[in-house]
Amino acid sequence: MTNAIPFEHGGTGRGGAGRDGTGRDGAGRGGTERGGTELGRYLRARRAQIRPGDAGLPAGTGLRRTPGLRREELATLAGVSVDYYTRLERGRETNPSPAVIDSLARALRLGGDAHERLHDLAELASGRLTEPRPTTEFEVRPSVLRMLEALRPLPAYVVSPHNYLLAANPPGRRLMPGLWDWPAEQRNITRYLFLHPVGQELYVPWEETVATSVAHLRAVGGRDPDSPQLAALVGELCLKSPDFARLWARYEVCERGGGVKTFAHPKAGTMTLTYEVMRLARTAGQRLVTYQAEPGSPDEAAMLSLDTAARSAAPQT
Repeated sequence: MTNAIPFEHGGTGRGGAGRDGTGRDGAGRGGTERGGTELGRYLRARRAQIRPGDAGLPAGTGLRRTPGLRREELATLAGVSVDYYTRLERGRETNPSPAVIDSLARALRLGGDAHERLHDLAELASGRLTEPRPTTEFEVRPSVLRMLEALRPLPAYVVSPHNYLLAANPPGRRLMPGLWDWPAEQRNITRYLFLHPVGQELYVPWEETVATSVAHLRAVGGRDPDSPQLAALVGELCLKSPDFARLWARYEVCERGGGVKTFAHPKAGTMTLTYEVMRLARTAGQRLVTYQAEPGSPDEAAMLSLDTAARSAAPQT
C-alpha cells in the first residue's frame, strides 16, 4: 500500500537549543540571512570562497582581513566598477544585465547549477521572476500514488521542493528507517540526515550526502526565498546542527537529477543503488525518486529484501 500524508506544515518541529551560536544568522525571511537581497548574499558567500591565487591574483603581503577576494578584486576580474559591484552586493542595485551576471560568474568560477542560480537570483532581485507558487505543493495526485505502487519492488517516494517526504511505497518507506515515525510535518529528508540517529549512519559517505542535500536546499531556496517551510527548516537545523550551519553558510548550490548512493542499512545490509529524480508536471516542484540496482547483484538482493519485509509485515486479509 502506498502511503501519502495530509501535510499541514507549520512551526519548526522539535524544540531545543543549539549547541553553539551557529544558528544566530541562519534564517531570516524565507530561510535567508536578514538584510539585503538573496543575490547579494550569494555573491558575498561565493566571493569569500575564492582565494586570490585561484583567480590568478598575487596574494600580497600582510594579513588579509577579508576571506577570499576583496570587492575591488572581484569587480576588476568581472570588468565592473567597484561602486557598482558594492551596490549589487548590498542590494542597492537590483537590475544587473545578463552580461554582467555572466562576467561575475566567470570571476567567481561558477559553472553549471551555480551559474544558473546566479541568473535566477538576479531575476528575483529585479522582480522579473514572478511565477506564482502553486497551492498543491503537499498534495500528491492519486495517479502518482498508483504509480508508486506500480513501481514495487523498487523503492520509490515523492518529495516536495524542500525535501519533505510526501508519499512512498512500502520499500521506499523501509529504505529510511525511523523517518516515518516522525509526525508528518517533520518528515524531511534533510532533517533526517542531520537529526535522526539512523539518518546520521545510513548514508556512506555521510559528509558527501549531507553536503549535496544542503546544496539542493540552497538551489531551490533561491527561487522562493519567502517560503515559510524553508525558513522553519533552516532555522531549526541551524540551531540544532553545527554541521548544517557550516554547510549552509558555504552557499553551494546543486540540484540533483540522479546518481548513486550507498546505504549502510540496519536491516538490509550495505547496498549501492542507482537513483533517478524526475520532476512531476503540474505540481509545485514535486519530485519522484526511484532506486534500482544491477540485476542479479548482491545490491539488488539487499534492495529487494525491503519489499519482501514489507509484504511479510502487511496484515493478511
